[in-house]
Amino acid sequence: MSTFALRFGSAVQLSRRATFYSSHARMIKRLASTAQPSIDPVAERNKALLAMELPTNDNNENLLRIRHSAAHVMAMAVQRLFPRVKVTIGPWIDSGFYYDFYVPGEQLTPDDLKKIKKEMEKIIKSNLPITREEVSRDEALQRIRATNENFKEEILDSIKTEPITIYHIGDKWWDLCAGPHVESTGKVPAGGLQLQSIAGAYWRGDETKPMLQRIYATAWESKDQLESFLLKQEEAKRRDHRTIGKALDLFSIQEDAGGGLVFWHAKGSVIRRLIEDYWKEKHIENGYKLLFTPHIASLNLWKTSGHFDFYRNDMFKPMDVEDEDYQLKPMNCPFHCLLFKDTPKSYRDLPIRFAELGTVYRYERSGTLHGLFRVRGFTQDDAHIFCLPDQLETEIVKVLQLVETVLSKFGFTSYEVMLSTRPAESVGSDDIWEKATAALVSALDRKGWAYTVDEGGGAFYGPKIDIKIKDAIGRKWQCSTVQCDFNLPERFQLEYAASDNTKQRPIMVHRAIFGSIERFFGVLIESTAGEFPLWLAPVQLRLLPVVDDAVDYCHDVAELANRLGLRTEVDRSGARIAKQIRDAEQSKVPLTAIVGVNEKNEKTLSLRLRKVGDVGSFPMEQLVQFVAERAKTAETLDKETLQGRFPVATESN
Repeated sequence: MSTFALRFGSAVQLSRRATFYSSHARMIKRLASTAQPSIDPVAERNKALLAMELPTNDNNENLLRIRHSAAHVMAMAVQRLFPRVKVTIGPWIDSGFYYDFYVPGEQLTPDDLKKIKKEMEKIIKSNLPITREEVSRDEALQRIRATNENFKEEILDSIKTEPITIYHIGDKWWDLCAGPHVESTGKVPAGGLQLQSIAGAYWRGDETKPMLQRIYATAWESKDQLESFLLKQEEAKRRDHRTIGKALDLFSIQEDAGGGLVFWHAKGSVIRRLIEDYWKEKHIENGYKLLFTPHIASLNLWKTSGHFDFYRNDMFKPMDVEDEDYQLKPMNCPFHCLLFKDTPKSYRDLPIRFAELGTVYRYERSGTLHGLFRVRGFTQDDAHIFCLPDQLETEIVKVLQLVETVLSKFGFTSYEVMLSTRPAESVGSDDIWEKATAALVSALDRKGWAYTVDEGGGAFYGPKIDIKIKDAIGRKWQCSTVQCDFNLPERFQLEYAASDNTKQRPIMVHRAIFGSIERFFGVLIESTAGEFPLWLAPVQLRLLPVVDDAVDYCHDVAELANRLGLRTEVDRSGARIAKQIRDAEQSKVPLTAIVGVNEKNEKTLSLRLRKVGDVGSFPMEQLVQFVAERAKTAETLDKETLQGRFPVATESN
């Protein structure tokens, strides 16, 4: 055995290798801690780019025009380089645009994208005018046939309005298009443009029709916007919940069991339990009755609810049970309707609030499955409120307050809210639609939330409020929804005795906060990059023994900590302390404690905070109790808080 000077106390005999902490190392650390941090201009610029609020197609018409025109410029460039190519459609999308091409006998390559981009830059530099022309259907058909563009002929057939509009780039190229566009190709910022990838796509999404080649591109108003977008894409890739979920041992999709079915590992299950426990606690506080309902039901139930007629393609096939068809449930609402109907109701009983963490099953094609975001079995945080018309506004306000309470607990405090109103085809009277929509508007006004209106975007059964949350890198995720329903109470003949003893239909409100536990967990992983706050971390404290003699003490500390509710484990790897620290950092454990002989003898812990490093040596029992209390209340824990709580703490090293 060798003798090493330990960081805590005098030299001792070690039974395995330990890191050597010399007086020189301590001096270097002190000097480093007092040195002025240097400013990294690249890091500062990247920080600013990540914080940049990028425009969208919805809030910036100029951006939409740029993208639409850039798609035409790309199509023109492709046909210049590949004269046999035929064009199809080129719509804008959230991040830019794509264009589908029929390329007979040839496969486009990444090198071709470089050539296409150069040709686009030539067209942009030429500053060709982009002009609109209106023609008759016959004239449009003649021009299409003259150019032998058979896909355009099919597009023309699908256009039901007249006149037909055509957009020209100079006198060199044209396409059927409704617009809008910029005035000339020079208005398309070449520095804000990037061709990204090539993919296959069937014409009209039909597997029996020709395979096309789709070029995806992104387009922005400036080079800075493009750089911001690309940096955010890179950051999003780093935060991919599938990669982090595997690295942190949170969940998996076991292909031997089937695609789209989530296996929650022990650590992921800890977080799920905490999410669900908080959800249940807040719902009970707000007067909800928590339910459990079956996973299958007679197919007749889904015919009564209308799901079989309207959502059949999203449901698994029925199963035969003693010559009767049963169906895996795609939604929970019909079960809650049955429970409401189970006993007579008076107006005095309303509102009734049912809530359930109910697992549902949806048929998803294998090509659409995506980690936790698109699965075949998932748990909805479902709730249904049955209320009187004059109770609706207050109930919606309470729902919005509950949404904010729950989402902010997990760090989501910025929302985008949309109110969707009556569509062309709907059920329910004009009066009930007007009153329900007015109630939603008044509730949003009382809550003080800004919102946009999607005229005619409501469900056929009632108006709704949709809430998107913004994550740590500015992405927006559809999450919460509040929907009035005039359909199911009618289908299930739900009623209550009104004050005048007449039978009336209650208003039914569907609402979810997370949407689904699985999807919300995926968003949470990506927003935190797996660095969960202390209260949510599956392992909150990891003990790192420097020597074998400290292992038993570590296990005693872990036993006490776990008994107090602080999720603690001991590193049993036997690795050098530097590797133990590195492993804990990679596992994103919030707290680690380096434990040597001195800690054992003095009943202390030398604590490290994730991303901070050493914060001091503290009395073990008091520290564990304090941290356990902070974790239970979801309070943050930093160096200043610890050293303020334990003023006699000594600096490690």
